[in-house]
Amino acid sequence: MIGDAGQQSVSSQDGAYWSIEANDLLLLLETSVSGLASSEAASRLAKFGRNTLASTSSASALAVFARQFRSPLVLILIFAASVSVFVGEGQEAAIIGAIVLASCVLSFTQEYGASRATEALKQRISRRAIVLRDGAECSVAAEEIVPGDLIRLSAGNLIPADGIILDARDFNVSQAALTGETFPVVKEPGRTPPEASLAQRSNAAFTGTSVRSGTATVLAVATGCHTEFASIAAALERKIPETGFARGIRQFGYLMTEIMLAIVILVFFANLLLHRPLIESLLFSLALAVGLTPELLPAIISVTLARGARAMAVNGVIVRRLDAIENLGSMDLLCTDKTGTLTEGVIHLDGWLDVDGNASADILLWARLNATLQTGLKNPLDEAIAAASGETASLAAFTKVDEIPYDFIRKRLSVVVRTKDAQDLLITKGAVQNVLETCSFVRTAKGLEPLNEMHRAAIDEKFRRWSADGYRVLGLAIRPFEGQKTFSREDEIGLAFAGFLLFLDPPKKGVKETLAELAQRGIAVKVISGDNRYVAAHLAQAIGLRADRIMTGDELSKLTKSALFAGVQHTDLFVEIDPNQKERIVQALRSRGHVVGYLGDGINDAPALHEADIGISVDSAVDVAREAADIILLKQDLGVLVRGVDDGRKTFANTMKYISITTSANFGNMISMAFASLFLPFLPLLATQILLNNFLSDVPSLAIATDNVDADQMRRPRHWDIRFVRRFMISFGLVSSLFDFATFAFLLFFAHATAAAFQTGWFVESLLTELAIVLIVRTHRAFWTSRPSPLLAWLTLGVGVVAIAVPYLPFAAWFGFVPLPLPVLAGLVAITTLYLLASEATKRWFFRQESRQPHRKRGQMIERGTKPHAA
Repeated sequence: MIGDAGQQSVSSQDGAYWSIEANDLLLLLETSVSGLASSEAASRLAKFGRNTLASTSSASALAVFARQFRSPLVLILIFAASVSVFVGEGQEAAIIGAIVLASCVLSFTQEYGASRATEALKQRISRRAIVLRDGAECSVAAEEIVPGDLIRLSAGNLIPADGIILDARDFNVSQAALTGETFPVVKEPGRTPPEASLAQRSNAAFTGTSVRSGTATVLAVATGCHTEFASIAAALERKIPETGFARGIRQFGYLMTEIMLAIVILVFFANLLLHRPLIESLLFSLALAVGLTPELLPAIISVTLARGARAMAVNGVIVRRLDAIENLGSMDLLCTDKTGTLTEGVIHLDGWLDVDGNASADILLWARLNATLQTGLKNPLDEAIAAASGETASLAAFTKVDEIPYDFIRKRLSVVVRTKDAQDLLITKGAVQNVLETCSFVRTAKGLEPLNEMHRAAIDEKFRRWSADGYRVLGLAIRPFEGQKTFSREDEIGLAFAGFLLFLDPPKKGVKETLAELAQRGIAVKVISGDNRYVAAHLAQAIGLRADRIMTGDELSKLTKSALFAGVQHTDLFVEIDPNQKERIVQALRSRGHVVGYLGDGINDAPALHEADIGISVDSAVDVAREAADIILLKQDLGVLVRGVDDGRKTFANTMKYISITTSANFGNMISMAFASLFLPFLPLLATQILLNNFLSDVPSLAIATDNVDADQMRRPRHWDIRFVRRFMISFGLVSSLFDFATFAFLLFFAHATAAAFQTGWFVESLLTELAIVLIVRTHRAFWTSRPSPLLAWLTLGVGVVAIAVPYLPFAAWFGFVPLPLPVLAGLVAITTLYLLASEATKRWFFRQESRQPHRKRGQMIERGTKPHAA
């Protein structure tokens, strides 16, 4: 078996594998052109490890738990508890420690559960590769590739290991991730000098690069941590820019931090000026900081995102990047190809016609030879040709000589076959115009004739007519050769145009209704297709899209950047699009303030998937498309995407509920307490009471992720708006503070409360108002008409009972509580009820005012990140 140092030895500078003869390298790696035995591959996998970079799996439970204590506020509280112990306040330190521990345990259970759920979902989508094992091709997980494996690659594959090329055919690789080269580079067998740079190693392929066109067999030499990708991973790693939602959360954090620092510093020094004890003032100020801080926000976001991801997985949508869920919910424009999404995707070959439009067995025979003998990119058109029911001569009478693989520049594929009489025949099929440009003759019923303008006009007329009827039309041409051993693109000249292949891909059943559902949710659909304008327009009319606002690839190529930005807004069908133009279209649409989703599954969709706010692909897509996407659909169905959008909007809505709760009663209570401390002869609440209040009020928030969302919050895309948050905070914070001061007046002037009774009464009232506001701000409707989830309802009710019972429990004295007379308790409940009604009225006024706000462009409403152009 390959030696322990074998993997390193072949890649050392003294024996750089790209400079070693292929046969010598096969010997060195103890493998052969028939690949490894399965048992040997398993042994090497155990020895060298899995073909991955350093483990990126989720952290251990202990590490996640320890991370909860890294919060600055938690560390400050631990410091405060230590100071309390030092000055002899052991009981207070124990209470602070217990509350901090309980809060960290709550955050840990939420975050760790969310991370485990996310990890389980990621296991459902794993990349696979074709390798030779036991002399036969088989599909294995890319992580199980080992040194010595022979890997079969074709267009669309991500290269899973470093190695040398044993054989190749028009093999072009995009390796910008490693070398920065803008265009794909040609790779072929051979040797390069040991000192050759990455870009100069034309006989080598590297992990993380992708196949643009052609086919190849690669001998895997280095895997996992020994690859070039791994060696420069730190340099390659790009921080994914924030989504608009993540940026908004960060801005919200800054806002709360600024408020917290201002109030805490003011309160601390004011209490010192009032000659209150230093430690008591410090603990009170720090407790206020904790009360003002939405410390559960990270956990709430993790839980809602993980729950959203699980719900989406049940509906057939796998999330590769959790923070993309909010973008999915915010999406207001979907760009998609038509095949398989708007159409059935099961393409049928409905006609094989000669130049005169008559059925021809020869056309079908040549098409079958071309489709079944090519070894490059697999596609539905070739499958449809192979499955066609027409009778032809036996394919066994022909042998394959060579092929010229498909690429997206030529838009055609050629196969050379040898007939029984030893004559070679080149058969080319592809887009009609691209095939026609290789032709000098036309094959009619009378025989070969020079291709003239009359023939071109007749071919174009048939192409337009069939396309307008919804057929996808390919052209087919032939040319005989004699005595030629190898073939290349330069041989695609002087062909004879032979006929047409007519494919039908009918509209998907129910797609019209699905598009209507998207429109009801505020999502417009634009089609970006390489098909001709006639086919696209026919489909658009059939499924209810506008067919009169069309832009062709040729028209687009002539537009300046600013002209394109202006034109995309009023275009619904982008047709005859060159793959490289897709990214430009998405970029232009985003520049108009849209949150753009792009659904694609092909080789050339990767740049557009990266550029879009939300990249969407399908489980059957090529590797490069799947890796570029944020969302993977397990079924190529827009109906699945509709459900995913709903789940994304639910996740956004529930996350915003916690923000609303934090910025209403919680914020108002802490502000009221801070100002009250400046005028009362005692602290309105002790530090331990504030911490207990904060802990108990957070308990119902743990159920936010399970809450129901009103239908009216699902009807349109929602975006983060920091100005909305500020207005909400001020409006509801003022209402909260108003009732706080009413409570102070009630306790001081009507109940004549002592310091302990005041603190107890204020604790009960502030906790009840923080619980009541949960029911108010969780819905835009009247709170009694919107039912919360059972878990949220029961937790809110349970903590409310605890709030009233706390002063009468045996441990009440630990926190400085005293029993309250029933009239005082009744008065506090009455104030809370009035607060609930006032908050409901404020909510109606607030959202009525918001609906009257002048329309703001999205660019003014949020700051947006840009998607990375990653490898």
